[in-house]
Amino acid sequence: MFRGLMRIRDITQPLSSRTAAWPGDAPVSVSWALRHDRGDAVTVATLSTSVHAGTHADGFLHVVPDGETAAQMPLDAYIGRCIVVDVRGRDVVSAADVAGIDLRRVERVLIRTRERVDETVFPEPFAHIEPGLAKVLADAGIRLVGTDAPSVDPVDSKTLDAHHALVRGRVAILENLLLTDVPAGEYTLVALPLRLVEADSSPVRAVLLEGDVRAPGVVP
Repeated sequence: MFRGLMRIRDITQPLSSRTAAWPGDAPVSVSWALRHDRGDAVTVATLSTSVHAGTHADGFLHVVPDGETAAQMPLDAYIGRCIVVDVRGRDVVSAADVAGIDLRRVERVLIRTRERVDETVFPEPFAHIEPGLAKVLADAGIRLVGTDAPSVDPVDSKTLDAHHALVRGRVAILENLLLTDVPAGEYTLVALPLRLVEADSSPVRAVLLEGDVRAPGVVP
């Protein structure tokens, strides 16, 4: 398709001071410690943000007290073959939505629930994952589940049943993906969390690789 070349699809939401935060969470703030226009030799930005702002990986510590921090999460869960599933129009994503997928072919499932994503507006309501689907994916040996929604659970959930089902199955979680214009199908995912030793979760730069990932050439 790409004559031996690889295409990179950026599925990371832009992160800025305009990025919508989860209700009650810390907003993104960017300030400047040093700036060229102030006479400084370099420009240095200072970033203050929740680790759940924009596209991010939930470490297991996010939902269980003895869970892994962002730095302790297994990196191989965030790199490898994945399938993008298009379920736009659903209020809830259930096991029926993956019934026709051979989950033995991939270890990562990314779920597109939204027509378009505006990172400056918090989407409410948004489609969430049924705990039953979370268990099905965990039982099938899926290593990672991602969604373009802000959470795999409903915005008002206190029990976080889908999160807990995935964590029990040792399934990594990506949230706030940008899957606009990404056709359903198989890709190679790269979405590494930062090595944040004391944080429950981490922002990621998530990309999908399409084509021959062994080729040195890249199609932007």
